Amino acid sequence: MENVDGIVARALAEFSAAQDPASLENAKARYLGKSGELTAVLKSLRALDPEARRSAGQSINDAKSRLEAALDARRGALADAKLALRLAEESLDVTLPGRGRGRGGVHPVIRTWSRVEAIFRSIGFNVADGPEIESDWYNFTALNQPENHPARSMHDTFYVDLNDAQGTPLLLRTHTSPMQVRYARMHRPPLKVIAPGRTYRVDSDATHSPMFHQVEGLWIDEDVSFADLKGVYTDFLRRFFETEELEVRFRPSFFPFTEPSAEIDMRFESGPLEGRWLEISGSGQVHPSVVRNFGLDPERYIGFAFGSGLERLTMLRYGIDDLRLFFDGDLRFLRQFA
Repeated sequence: MENVDGIVARALAEFSAAQDPASLENAKARYLGKSGELTAVLKSLRALDPEARRSAGQSINDAKSRLEAALDARRGALADAKLALRLAEESLDVTLPGRGRGRGGVHPVIRTWSRVEAIFRSIGFNVADGPEIESDWYNFTALNQPENHPARSMHDTFYVDLNDAQGTPLLLRTHTSPMQVRYARMHRPPLKVIAPGRTYRVDSDATHSPMFHQVEGLWIDEDVSFADLKGVYTDFLRRFFETEELEVRFRPSFFPFTEPSAEIDMRFESGPLEGRWLEISGSGQVHPSVVRNFGLDPERYIGFAFGSGLERLTMLRYGIDDLRLFFDGDLRFLRQFA
C-alpha cells in the first residue's frame, strides 16, 4: 500500500499549501473527486481476490478518512483567516464617541399648515378634511361653475377615468372648496370652518406646481357681513406674519362661487418687501346659488369664503422665491427649517 501512502502524503501537502477555498477544492478534486487518485485506487480493487480486496479496502477507507479530516481542518483554518482579516480591516474603535441618529424636521409648508390651523381654531373655526379624488358636482357644479367653465378643461384639471355611483366624473380636486360644500351639507349654521389640504392642477413652473396646498375658509350665519371677512382675514395675516405693521386691501374681482368678490392684497411697512402690494387670497360673499347647494336658504343665511395658497404664505414668511424648492427634496434647503 505504498501507493496509497504516497497519495495521502501528496494530498496532505497540497491541502496545507492551499491559500484560498478555491485552491483547496481543486486539490480535493484531484484526490477525492470522481476521477481523483484515491478514487482510482479504490476502483482498481475489483481485480483483487476477496481477501486482498478486504484488506486493501480498509486501508483506502482509512486514508480517505484522514484526507477528509485534513480537508475539513484546512477549510476551517481558511475561514478563520478570512474572518480575522475582515475584522482587522473593519475594526471598530470603541473609544470613539457614538454617532447620534439624525433628527428630522417639519417641512416648511406643513409648518404653515399647522400655524394656520392654530390661528383659526383660536377664533372658533373648525378644521375639515375630505377626499382628494372628488366628484365633478362637488368640485364644480355645487360651486356655481357651469359645464362650459374653463376650469373643467382637460388642460387645467386632472380627470380620473372613473365615475362615482351617480355616474358623475371623478377628478383630483382643484381646490379645497368642495370640502366646504360637504361640511355645510353635514352641519347646521352657524358654520365656521377652514379646509386645508392638497390640491391639483395641470400647471408647473417657478410659481406653480401640479400639486400644491390650499386653505379655504367659510363662515355662514344669519348676519355675517363683508366687514367680518375683513376683520377675520386682517387679524389672521397680522398674527401669521407676527406684525401689526401690515396693510390689507380688498380689490373688486370675480369668482363664480362668491358675489361680490374681492382679491386680498397685503403690504409690509418694513423689511425686504416694504411698500410692495402682494396678492395673498381670493374672497367674497358666498353666492346665493352656492348657499342653496349647501342645503340652506339664501334668503336667511349669508356669509363669506376665502382661499389662500399655503405655499404662497410660506414663501412670504420665509423669503423663498422659487416654489419648486418645496418639492425638490434638497436637504440643504430643508435643514434650514429643522
